[in-house]
Amino acid sequence: MKILPTASLLATALLLAACASAPKNEPVVAIPGLPEPLPPPAMDDAGVTAAPADAFMAAIARHCGQAFAGRVVVDEPASADNPFAGKALVMHVRECGPDALRVPFHVGDDHSRTWVLTRTPAGLRLKHDHRHADGSPDAVTMYGGDTDSAGTAIRQAFPVDAESVAMFEREGLKASVTNTWAMEIEPGKRFLYELARPGGRLFQVEFDLTQPVPPPPAPRGSAIQ
Repeated sequence: MKILPTASLLATALLLAACASAPKNEPVVAIPGLPEPLPPPAMDDAGVTAAPADAFMAAIARHCGQAFAGRVVVDEPASADNPFAGKALVMHVRECGPDALRVPFHVGDDHSRTWVLTRTPAGLRLKHDHRHADGSPDAVTMYGGDTDSAGTAIRQAFPVDAESVAMFEREGLKASVTNTWAMEIEPGKRFLYELARPGGRLFQVEFDLTQPVPPPPAPRGSAIQ
């Protein structure tokens, strides 16, 4: 039997002791002067890290059936004919399927808007379903875009797609051809809806997820009343 030199035995013992004493699953602590540590990645029921798009959809679906009040937190530049000013703003996570979510966005007594989130092979798609009082589609409806590559479990951005650009141009909405929409979700805390344009336009509505409110009426055109 080969006998290891004393120095080798001592080095091995020190290495094993260091491994045994290393902390496991300790929380990440912020270090002064450095950025805040990222939150841990979302896990599915089996403990496997979920893809950002899947984790984002699951975070919204956790609130299925609930409605929440919101407020405009940014509106730049402010417009005199702002349709959201002085109106009660309510989002309702109303229809939740394995590959799609429908979230009506109510502005006062206007129940014409529904956000439609669906899965795509590469990520997520956001569309805005706008309806008339009789349930028929508005001339400007189902516009939106697909997620970009920088999406996370908390935030997803949706640059305008070619189909929407063509519709905006047809309807004379030139400013909208550079739209990027975004959504943020912190389950049990807040939800943010955002519209941004390169020229400086920024509109954000934030919803308080800590206090559910009574569900509003069915949105226009909904098959489920």
